[in-house]
Amino acid sequence: MFYRIVHSVLKPLTHAVYRPTIEGIDNVPRSGPVILASNHLSFIDSFVIPLAAPRQVAFLAKAEYFTGTGVSGTIRRELFEAVGAIPVDRDSSRAAQQSLQAQLDVLRAGGATGIYPEGTRSRDGRLYKGKTGVAWLALEARCPIVPVGLLGTEQIQPVGASLPRLAKVVVRFGTPIQVGDRFDDVPAGRARRELTDEVMTAIQALTGQEPAGVANDRSTQ
Repeated sequence: MFYRIVHSVLKPLTHAVYRPTIEGIDNVPRSGPVILASNHLSFIDSFVIPLAAPRQVAFLAKAEYFTGTGVSGTIRRELFEAVGAIPVDRDSSRAAQQSLQAQLDVLRAGGATGIYPEGTRSRDGRLYKGKTGVAWLALEARCPIVPVGLLGTEQIQPVGASLPRLAKVVVRFGTPIQVGDRFDDVPAGRARRELTDEVMTAIQALTGQEPAGVANDRSTQ
């Protein structure tokens, strides 16, 4: 109920203020399990996609977003909870797997989840190599992956900025990548890597970002 209330208020408000360009919205299935896999430029991405998508999307979000103090911390925590975000402790591999399991539970219940295969946001605008959690989810749930390309979100709240700014935002939903039985005879590790690379190629086609060719090193974030 809280999600519906917040969504009904924020969606028309943000669309009126930012006037985002939303493309390919018909590529998002209106029902059934689906993964929205996006590039990651700003912490605000986890609001932009749910407010652009035609259905509720549960995103992983770093645990720090749920533990902030003061007025700003409380507001941020409430907003992330309102859009159905799932906290993940990025410093614990076990906690990360538990968070993926929480997303798998959403998928098995017929819901939609969102994930950033890069793992963390890009600070230089390049598209980094995807981590294989997105493929693990899709292969376990036997569900499609919709690649998502975001443009301009890093300008809404640049690193170091305390308040959001006006910026031109584009959200592109790509053609769903069907999993089906394509990887039934492929070793699990290779299947996850191949599917993840396919997703990242589709995202790059939507954004035009320069591929970094390496994983995003969170130690520099």
